[in-house]
Amino acid sequence: MNEFHFPINHPLNLKTILGIDFGQKFIGLATYCVNRDPYPTPYGRIANKGMEIVVKELKSILENESVDLLVIGLPYLIDGKKTASTERAQTFLNNIREQISRPVEEQDETLSTFEAESRMKNSPQYNFQVDLSQIDAVSACVILEDFIRRRKATPHL
Repeated sequence: MNEFHFPINHPLNLKTILGIDFGQKFIGLATYCVNRDPYPTPYGRIANKGMEIVVKELKSILENESVDLLVIGLPYLIDGKKTASTERAQTFLNNIREQISRPVEEQDETLSTFEAESRMKNSPQYNFQVDLSQIDAVSACVILEDFIRRRKATPHL
């Protein structure tokens, strides 16, 4: 058992979750199947070429991966205040809720990119350097991990 393991009777048991790191140029993705996968893993990224294209690509991924739940990161300042980036991500989240027929949760993603960069700099998997082609997916992984930890700490959510 690891920190991402849930009790078998938990509502998320065996659910596949897609973590999303919204960006103006790229949208990072990570997946995790609760109690089947050992931990969340980076899935890749899609180019942000407008909502219509993004929704079409996301729907394809949701079907191919049998995704049950989406978790979208919202960036805040360290003191919890909103920024223009927060507003853009919130608009994206609202559009996804309207256009995709799966549950959508939000997760504070404060410092997720910083954490992703740190992981890459400390990992032989990334040759101990930041790989800009993968940073979005690693950030999505951090968002997904934070969501799972929050869900474990407060099961009533």
